[in-house]
Amino acid sequence: MMIIRPIQSSDLDTLTAFSEVAGVGVTTLPKDPQLLAQHIFTSERSFRRSIPKDRAHYMFALEDTQQGRVVGMSEIQAAIGLEDVWYNYKVSKSVHASKEVDAHSTNETLYLNNDLSGVSEVCSLYLDPAYRHSNNGRLLAKSPFLFLKQFADYFHEKIIAEIQGVSNDDGESPFWESLGKKFFQMEFSDAYHQIAIGNKSFIAELMPKYPIYLFMLSQEARLSIGKTHAVTRPAIEVLKKEGFHYNGYIDIFDAGPVLEAFVENIRAVQDACSRRCEIIQQATPTVTHKSAMLVANRSMEQFRALLVAKEQVQTETIALSEEQASALYAEAGTDLWMIPLRY
Repeated sequence: MMIIRPIQSSDLDTLTAFSEVAGVGVTTLPKDPQLLAQHIFTSERSFRRSIPKDRAHYMFALEDTQQGRVVGMSEIQAAIGLEDVWYNYKVSKSVHASKEVDAHSTNETLYLNNDLSGVSEVCSLYLDPAYRHSNNGRLLAKSPFLFLKQFADYFHEKIIAEIQGVSNDDGESPFWESLGKKFFQMEFSDAYHQIAIGNKSFIAELMPKYPIYLFMLSQEARLSIGKTHAVTRPAIEVLKKEGFHYNGYIDIFDAGPVLEAFVENIRAVQDACSRRCEIIQQATPTVTHKSAMLVANRSMEQFRALLVAKEQVQTETIALSEEQASALYAEAGTDLWMIPLRY
């Protein structure tokens, strides 16, 4: 059985292994076991509600219970840019005109801004390549939205997802090579490493504050703006179907798009239905590609989510096996949230 649960301190070795293979650009998975341990500790305190709401972040594990191993993770941060300044570029236009010489020009520009400071973020989505099949990716990506449904008061009304931008097999970004490297004098991977370990002051110290005209960049860099790395495309498909959209904000290092949505407009939040748990003794139907329903309990500290077959859903109840109910920490009559895994 595949279940979603909060990350635990015992998962540190697995997260450390994830950080080694996640690649450049995933700054929430630093290649530093001590920082990851601190990150897990903060998440555990967040689920226990023993940390201020705006300092909380919630890390979720995808566990294969038959194998007894964690194979994926995702995360929601309650608020970004409160302890460290959050930077993005906004793709805009600059218009210049002169009546005297009858000249008019419109140029796309990048403006450095802190517009997204304080909003929530869904991040750290990683799935073991061996499990990138069936319904695992969608289970991992969509489960946090049922957590948002239950605990919307713990998050900002707007939530973003910063998507990894274009880079080659050597971890080189055309956008960074054309712009960032000229000001930071370091390699793309080194810049991201500094961010991952919490050294963010260098951005304010070295990043140019004036607008950047796109015609000053290489063609390859211009073409990469707002584009995504191939490995992130399945996640983007899920986010867009949930109502996330691109509004011109990009990452300052690799120009990956920032997708955003109001929490109340996320499809899973809107469509989530309440059903009571009914425990049955007979075998439950097999969960197929098209019949999968995502079910979650309403607990914060013991949040759990898993997939059931559509045939298990009745008008007012969900018929669960004892194993499924136990995995959800549910008893007969317990209220659960439910959404279709696919639309």
